[in-house]
Amino acid sequence: MNQKDIRLPKHLESLYEDPWRIFRIMAEFVDGFDTLSQIGKAVVFWGSARTPHDHPDYHMTERMATKLANNGFAIITGGGPGSMEAANKGAREANGLSIGLNIELPHEQKPNEYIEVGLDFRYFFVRKVMFVKYATAFVLVPGGFGTLDEFSEVITLIQTRKIEPIPVVLMDSDYWAGLIRWMQARMVREGKISKSDMELFYISDDEDEAIQYILDWYKQNNSRHT
Repeated sequence: MNQKDIRLPKHLESLYEDPWRIFRIMAEFVDGFDTLSQIGKAVVFWGSARTPHDHPDYHMTERMATKLANNGFAIITGGGPGSMEAANKGAREANGLSIGLNIELPHEQKPNEYIEVGLDFRYFFVRKVMFVKYATAFVLVPGGFGTLDEFSEVITLIQTRKIEPIPVVLMDSDYWAGLIRWMQARMVREGKISKSDMELFYISDDEDEAIQYILDWYKQNNSRHT
């Protein structure tokens, strides 16, 4: 029998594969920490990869990223198209540091052309650590499941005091209105969260007001969590 024909039973494959997977995970952490540890203050933008170039959300995101970059913030995105591209583009237009944390997907997500510092991740959870560890603030523009996941993740970390409070800004109150009403009507009313938990994030329709909120917060705290 050829050695190539010898295969482990399906239930034993993980015993061989999982230990080696640890090294891939470790390598992603090391690469991320090494690349991002010196970037200074940074704003993470989360939003839809499907936002077209001519959509108001695209232009709003681009303008906000430009203004924040002009105030000395690096801009970090998920590295893909849509709103992520808009934020990276805005950063580049201001000659700011434009960072993309790309994720490998079954339908390949190509990094956008406006990224100056790029990292590729296989594991979502490693990528999430990089977003949270190196963010001074988060700006969420309208998005899909991924944006909701990221919003829930960071709010949970703040609520449970796993990270220090940090600005979490939701842009476009109309887009988020249904979610907010449900949170108030069900989660708060039924005691699933506290009323004060609704103050863990900030909702705005005015990009300059939102930017000022981030700037004021940073001036008052003047440090990132670790």
